[in-house]
Amino acid sequence: MSTPPLRRRHDPTGIDSAPTGPARNDPAGTDPAGSGSATADSIGTAAARADSVGSQAHGIGRARAGSAEKGPIEAGAAQSYPAGIDSMEADTDERFRARLREFLAERHPGRRPRDPAERLSWQKDWLATLFDAGYAGPSWPVEYGGMGLSFARQVIYHEEYARARVPRPLGTGLGIAAPTIIIHGTAEQKQRYLRPMLRGDMVWAQGYSEPEAGSDLPSLRTTARRAGGGADDPDAEYVVNGQKVWTSAGDIADILFTLVRTGPPGSRQDGISYLLIDAHAPGVSIRPLVDLTGEAQFCEVFLDNVRVPVTNRIGEENGGWPLVRTSLGHERAAGAMNQAALYRRILDELIELARDRGATTDPLVRDRLADFEIRVRIMRLTGARTITDILATGEPGPASSTARLFIATFEQDLHEFALDLLGPYGTLDRNDPHAIQRGRWTWGFLRTRASTIGTGTAEIQRNTIAEQVLGLPRDPAMPARTS
Repeated sequence: MSTPPLRRRHDPTGIDSAPTGPARNDPAGTDPAGSGSATADSIGTAAARADSVGSQAHGIGRARAGSAEKGPIEAGAAQSYPAGIDSMEADTDERFRARLREFLAERHPGRRPRDPAERLSWQKDWLATLFDAGYAGPSWPVEYGGMGLSFARQVIYHEEYARARVPRPLGTGLGIAAPTIIIHGTAEQKQRYLRPMLRGDMVWAQGYSEPEAGSDLPSLRTTARRAGGGADDPDAEYVVNGQKVWTSAGDIADILFTLVRTGPPGSRQDGISYLLIDAHAPGVSIRPLVDLTGEAQFCEVFLDNVRVPVTNRIGEENGGWPLVRTSLGHERAAGAMNQAALYRRILDELIELARDRGATTDPLVRDRLADFEIRVRIMRLTGARTITDILATGEPGPASSTARLFIATFEQDLHEFALDLLGPYGTLDRNDPHAIQRGRWTWGFLRTRASTIGTGTAEIQRNTIAEQVLGLPRDPAMPARTS
């Protein structure tokens, strides 16, 4: 079948039409050998030159704690660390990559189950396998159960993890809530929450956005009012009422990390607290929201007189807004690195699709593929810049503001191009027996329609970049800028 005409782009750059690796037409993620090509290794080699950055992180959190504990970890329990962590520290980067690749291949959990309950158990079992073997949390301090890897080795880890096609972390806690707890949490909160989160024993979901407070988050209306006890009473509680929406993984969550209003109406960012809510508590109702793919990727959460211990608050009362900067900055830093590794593999598979369709001799197709290759490399380097800024200053820096918008537009463009390659077959969904690669590219196209809406619309992101990074005048149509 001929390839549909594509919009012309100037300066076509050659893409070698000779295969660089095995075909990857297994969207179910069952191939334990992983995917990708020598391209990912060459990019990783370039990243390894950033060791001067990685050396700043390499010594973070090296202390070991007491005896081993498997399964859910109660507050106050100690955790030992596999001896393999020490031996990995002595590895060369090449040996570390080989060892990690071997582990991911040998312990690959197999085909993704179709049944949702079986799939959740499959994912949790895999996360426990990673943790128990010492291969979880590449950027986490060792004292909290992570690997404490240097920056260069974090890059290697994400490349190999994406290559292996193994289950990704559950929920949104690892990249958002965890850095906030590590920096701002009490010792008891760190001990209680971090290791079970990393092991997959507790699934975390974010409760920020509301029906009337999405892009303008400081206007949120969910309230948390104290019920009994004085300011220093450890048995005091909040009574929480309100609604959250667009909550990813809300239907499988054990804990919701939320922003609630503890100040008076109209206090905006000055009256917001960061509160952890038991997703199974009385008064919590979670309803899935079906999207264009026919699946429920998001949920809406209703909170009706939910009682939450004051000890579940992270940071000071009415001091939650500064913590959001920690959360979202780390989310975008981690997201940039993870997405770069993920799309390194997906781009290799897109190139293979173009070869299968006989389209790689078309200079316009080759030009588009070269453009995607450039953007994947920029994505990874932007993530590196963000992490460099965090290591140097504790703040994510301006690069994190551009990362989300860059990734969102990239993944939309990539899937639109994939449908161009498929032609009429691009109209077939995952349930059609004639769908190419089980309809994965069509599903991705529908799924990424939301990419320029979630975590702040593309328009909001552009305003943020214009005002806070480029120093342009504020958009008069937008609410006043919060600090």
